[in-house]
Amino acid sequence: MSAKPVSAKLMIQGTSSSVGKSVLAAAFCRIFYQEGYRVSPFKAQNMALNSFVTTAGGEMGRAQVVQAQAAGVEPEVRMNPILLKPSGPTGSQVVIMGQSQGNVTALRYHGEYQRMTWPYVTEALHGLINEYEIVVIEGAGSPAEVNLKSNDIVNMRVALEADSPVLLVADIDRGGALASVVGTLELVEPAERAMIKGIIFNKFRGEIKLLQPALDFIEERTGIPVVGVVPYFKIRIPDEDSVALNEANEKPSIFLAEQLDVAVIRFPYISNFTDFDALQDEPDVSVRYVTEVGNLGKPDLMILPGSKNTLADLRFLHESGLGTQIHKLCEEEVPLIGICGGYQMMGRSVKDPLHTESELEEVLGLGILPMVTEFYPQKHTVQSKGTILADSDFFKACTGETVVGYEIHMGRSTFDEGHVPLFNLTSNGETIADGLQAGTAYGTYLHGIFDNDSLRTALLVWLWERRGQRRPVEASLSQAALRESAFNELADLVRQSVDLERVRAIMGLEAELVPNDGMSINEAAEGKAQDLVN
Repeated sequence: MSAKPVSAKLMIQGTSSSVGKSVLAAAFCRIFYQEGYRVSPFKAQNMALNSFVTTAGGEMGRAQVVQAQAAGVEPEVRMNPILLKPSGPTGSQVVIMGQSQGNVTALRYHGEYQRMTWPYVTEALHGLINEYEIVVIEGAGSPAEVNLKSNDIVNMRVALEADSPVLLVADIDRGGALASVVGTLELVEPAERAMIKGIIFNKFRGEIKLLQPALDFIEERTGIPVVGVVPYFKIRIPDEDSVALNEANEKPSIFLAEQLDVAVIRFPYISNFTDFDALQDEPDVSVRYVTEVGNLGKPDLMILPGSKNTLADLRFLHESGLGTQIHKLCEEEVPLIGICGGYQMMGRSVKDPLHTESELEEVLGLGILPMVTEFYPQKHTVQSKGTILADSDFFKACTGETVVGYEIHMGRSTFDEGHVPLFNLTSNGETIADGLQAGTAYGTYLHGIFDNDSLRTALLVWLWERRGQRRPVEASLSQAALRESAFNELADLVRQSVDLERVRAIMGLEAELVPNDGMSINEAAEGKAQDLVN
């Protein structure tokens, strides 16, 4: 391959939140990875309840994990040095370089505390720039939020620190995209405006010829080229935050004869809902998110997901009537699976005497599992691997097999003697028992449980058998293969929609790339994808 620059940068900023910055950053990570570059993502500060644990035990935002996977590199906390996890209406848990620093109010954070985090940002940023050939940087929200600008550590301050060109992204599907682009450019400082080298309109539906006058207007008005118009697409790339759940269906689907009905309870502080992407990828499964007892129905499977505020969400279950209905359905042997916070809620009580997560000290649990949970200040964040011990119901088909996932929790659960755990898990050289079963109710601390192909397949086959039917799908698709296919499909779409020659010129990259072995870029990419799947 041609000689590569020591370092090149590209920053994706948006005119607002949810314009598609994270997914486009992932697309560029995959494109440059396919071209043979060593690529790293970076986002200085992320606010999300979807987090992940690295192999070193650090916690980081899920979006940068996805981008790292697209880039073909191992996720590490430098890629997201500051993570904010909302735990209430006006406060968040602050995670710096993978370690929780406790809860901080928004007012306190957007002052001295945020200024204190800037050295962590710069150290992580320059470390990645020095080690990788390309760093794809993502901003947050909008760079024109004047009320937050004085303490900015994620948008234009990062672009200037990295000396990175910026592509400004607008969501044309929601309307007002032209005004949002012009308004953003008007509100940023002249030095910041000079960093914006291109504009991308994202989520376009319709005939591009009808849009051309608007593109010409923007280029003439701003003097900045439109480097791409990306069509609206539905490629399975994990979503960053619960905004994606707003369009999710809550009521039972009309296609239940052909699909299993999986009802996930949507807590006010739901976290790590990407746990259910593997189920949504299955053609014979319909996943819906339920907030009202009248919409729960009698699904094939109920799921209590993770929570960033377990006691508050448990109280929500009681007050909404969902807790009573879930308990009733469990008595009717409707299967229930709880993960992390959802697992804790299934016990007799959840205690937080030191107020590590909320102002509540104790809330009675659902009483489905024979255990109690107490919160401690030290957060448990590990990647875990172990063996399936359970040998009843769907576990019969995979007893003794390996299970992998990750844990993020501050509570410790103690269950009554005489109960066999679901798994034996090993992390950091320590082996612990995890999970509990009572009837057709199961709980575990293990996030990513459904990403285990064999276990997920066994669960779905069993659920169909409970209907008295044979599963209409012969085998579950590999999550690794699906992920690689989605990244490559996304990269192809962006290649066709964005002027990559112009983007490379903006970044100072060479225009032509030829792999050493003479293969085409697509052939090389397919080979790399296959290596990752294997």
